[in-house]
Amino acid sequence: MPKPYPEEFRRDVVAVARKHEAPLSQIARDFGISEATLHNWLRKADVDDGVRPGVT
Repeated sequence: MPKPYPEEFRRDVVAVARKHEAPLSQIARDFGISEATLHNWLRKADVDDGVRPGVT
């Protein structure tokens, strides 16, 4: 199983993605993660922030 990314790294990547200054595919490539991983992190951040319904 791959080692999980540190929470601080996840928060930084999500913050960059939320600025909408570049396509998500480019952001994922720049940070060395898959686009699917980035989508999952954004979805989780939306739930954590109360923007989207769900369980954290």
